[in-house]
Amino acid sequence: MTVTIIIASAALIIGFLVAYLVLRYSGNGIIKKATEEAEIIKRNKNIEAKEKFLALKQEHEKLVQEQQKKHQQAEDRLRQREQQLNQRQGDIQRQQNDVQRQISEVQQQKQKLEQQTQQIEFKQRETEKMHKQALQELETLSGMSAEEAKAQLVESLKDEAKTNAMAYINDMMEEAKQTVNKEAKKIIIQAIQRVASETTVENAVTIFHIENDEVKGRIIGREGRNIRALEAATGVEIVVDDTPECITLSAFDPVRREIARLALHQLVTDGRIHPARIEEVVAKVKKQVEEEIIETGKRTTIDLGVHGLHPELIRMVGKMKYRSSYGQNLLQHARETANLCAIMAAELGLNPKKARRAGLLHDIGKVPDEDPETPHALYGMRLAQQFGEKPDICNAIGAHHDEIEMETMLAPIVQACDAISGARPGARREIVEAYIKRLNDLENLALSYPGVVKTYALQAGRELRVIVGADKMSDKDVEILSFDLAKRIQDEMTYPGQVKITVIRETRAISFAK
Repeated sequence: MTVTIIIASAALIIGFLVAYLVLRYSGNGIIKKATEEAEIIKRNKNIEAKEKFLALKQEHEKLVQEQQKKHQQAEDRLRQREQQLNQRQGDIQRQQNDVQRQISEVQQQKQKLEQQTQQIEFKQRETEKMHKQALQELETLSGMSAEEAKAQLVESLKDEAKTNAMAYINDMMEEAKQTVNKEAKKIIIQAIQRVASETTVENAVTIFHIENDEVKGRIIGREGRNIRALEAATGVEIVVDDTPECITLSAFDPVRREIARLALHQLVTDGRIHPARIEEVVAKVKKQVEEEIIETGKRTTIDLGVHGLHPELIRMVGKMKYRSSYGQNLLQHARETANLCAIMAAELGLNPKKARRAGLLHDIGKVPDEDPETPHALYGMRLAQQFGEKPDICNAIGAHHDEIEMETMLAPIVQACDAISGARPGARREIVEAYIKRLNDLENLALSYPGVVKTYALQAGRELRVIVGADKMSDKDVEILSFDLAKRIQDEMTYPGQVKITVIRETRAISFAK
């Protein structure tokens, strides 16, 4: 037991010794390692401090350089400003010297002028003195005062001036009488010569050319139904004869002939020719012709330089293309008159634009949409007033045939130029106008009956075709109408040969399959 205790004690003492030795040696290693790490950290911190110091030093040096640069720039500016001020001071000094020199020169000139003024005043006093002495001597010699002599001289000069003036006025009047007619003729001749116009003669037929004679049969149709439908829709007589490769369209109204020509062209080109298609194409062509009328009016106003016309007046100008006056195309006549008016107004020192406008519109009363009973000049004036034309233009239109009094210089110019355009050789034909008037009267006579829808004068007035409404007349009424028309035409109108009256009453039933 004792041995065991001794052994255990010895073992415990040995363990303590071993533990002490182990702890001593391991603590020295840790301390040494910590010391080394502390040295490393210290060196790193010293390096970082040095780098930061260097960076701060460089930044400080940079700021110092910038400040030095700014100071240098400020010094340069001050030096430059000082140079400018020195230069300006030198300029001011030179200007002051110049001013002083000029002042001295002005003073010298002033002294000279004062001397000259004194000399002139002295001479004036001497002259007045001599003048008074001369007047006294003249009054003594003549026995009259200066005022009396002056009055006598003025009276004699007045009488002489009156005599000379009257003689001059008489000479001028005689010269004016001798040259006025010559100058007027010269102005008119110059205006005519400067307007080159074509001589236009209206015809009553239009030739429609076709590629071959086989087309004629298709135009005529079975039992003539196509050609009858085309004549009824257009009011134009279509003559299909033995003339090769052409068809004649006969009508006194050029608008109808143009519609028939365009409709035939479309039908032949399309190839489908039957009554329903004919009516459809004719309706479409009528719309195209109306558009062409408006386009013609616009082109005419642009060509003549007439601006600001009302659209309805432009349409009436376009309608002139399809109207004639005594065989003279109305649009050509209006253009010719407008150009003549502008030239003559310019020769007389008036406004050529207004004159051209009045000349273009002077015959718009001949192309109304309705049939007025008033003369065309007064009706045209009323239309111009309605669509906002100025009073001098309206007066020129209304007075160009002396229906109203002329109020401005434009009116006689328009009247003269209208006469020049219509009276030149080859411009008009009375026979054509009388022929067209007779056919118009023939159609209007038939239209005066109730129930009549359309009337067409065909074959140069030898046939009157009347279309009546089927719901407005019976077959018996048609016979009575035909008889009454023949009797009235025979009693009221003068015409060569005979007139055939054809009254057509057509019943149509139209339905649509949907």
